[in-house]
Amino acid sequence: MNTAESLRKDALQIYFAGLHAVEADTCIRKYMAVKENSLTIGGKTYDLGKYNNIYLTGFGKVSGFMAAAVEKLLGDKIKKGIVNVRYGYTTPCKYVKLNPAGHPIPDSSGINGTKEIIDIAKEANEDDLVFCLISGGGSALFELPYAGISLEEIKEITASLLKCGATIDEMNAIRKHLSLVKGGRFAGLCKAEMISVILSDVINDPLETIASGATSPDPSTFQDCEWILNKYNLHHKIPVSIQQHIQNGIHGYVEETPKPGDKIFDRVSNIIIGNNRTALAASKEKGGQLGYNTLILSSCIKGEAREIAKVFGAIAREIHASGCPAERPACIIAGGESTVTVKGNGLGGRSQEFSLSAAIEIDGLADTLILSAGTDGMDGNTEAAGAMVDGTTIINAKSKKLHPEKYLLNNDSFSFFKETNELIVTGPTKTNVMDVMLLLVK
Repeated sequence: MNTAESLRKDALQIYFAGLHAVEADTCIRKYMAVKENSLTIGGKTYDLGKYNNIYLTGFGKVSGFMAAAVEKLLGDKIKKGIVNVRYGYTTPCKYVKLNPAGHPIPDSSGINGTKEIIDIAKEANEDDLVFCLISGGGSALFELPYAGISLEEIKEITASLLKCGATIDEMNAIRKHLSLVKGGRFAGLCKAEMISVILSDVINDPLETIASGATSPDPSTFQDCEWILNKYNLHHKIPVSIQQHIQNGIHGYVEETPKPGDKIFDRVSNIIIGNNRTALAASKEKGGQLGYNTLILSSCIKGEAREIAKVFGAIAREIHASGCPAERPACIIAGGESTVTVKGNGLGGRSQEFSLSAAIEIDGLADTLILSAGTDGMDGNTEAAGAMVDGTTIINAKSKKLHPEKYLLNNDSFSFFKETNELIVTGPTKTNVMDVMLLLVK
């Protein structure tokens, strides 16, 4: 096996080690235990015998896998439940209905499922217990707009926010203020005690941002929404009904989302069971086992994907020149969620765009590989999780008459990597904790 093949094999092992550590069932088993009528989760113990009924609700790409794992622990203690999941992310469940719906653009199936989730929340009484299983993607999968705002208008503003390069915090601030269930409002619909079990896909795990914080206080305001629309010059691109709704909120005609200190959260426990740092730690361990000098750079990477890739290229060249920040064989690991400001009409996602930009930066650099891939197995509007490149990627592409700069300009990284055969295709995974980025230098 030559060095290039060895690097690619190692990179995939390191990447998948991170994924396996944050699979839904792995995290549920690690943080949640049931013995007879005693439930222990997040360091807190609950007497399940004191509740008349136990319900399961949830929303997110991998919340169905979370539901299946919770079913194994609670069994017939569950009265009923419903969880909204992304199309293609279902798994067999006995007591809980899984409702496939649209992501990243919400659809009518998601809204119908949300209504059923609300029905369960309202059915539960003070002497019941409601689990809410939350994972990334919940913002699109758990939606019920205010009266006067249509699903098509929600789709329109979601697409605009995705295209302009808005951060996840900014996107969710707006989505929370257009919704009857986001931004802590769902917690206010339920009289029962609630345990939210959360797999985080957001940098630093702010509860108010993960899946738009349906069960946690929301510090953002309608005024913040106005600022975000101005920042990205979106006023002329969004429906009039949404503009009017935000203005009504600013002037106090629409109630703000529940804020920190609201009594509705006294009966809610929010427990994070897995995040990007968990994945990076497992990847670091695997890198060490494979003989690399391994370093976690950060789990808080954000910004334009193509610009972040330039930094990774610079680190690669520094390792070759000085052995900093790690001696060869070096493995630099990072995670987070970059953004892409879409100006072209190609196919791709942030991980593939990162990898294409990185390929340009490390062109001709020997014994070097860079990988970027989403942990959920889906990158942007494609079937791939990401891509991995080395110092020969651009040379080989040009031999096929491919011009990487043109593909990058058109945001068409998927088409480029389909031609070079460097896509990472995993299919749906059982997790979603943002992206993993690797730099290997032998």
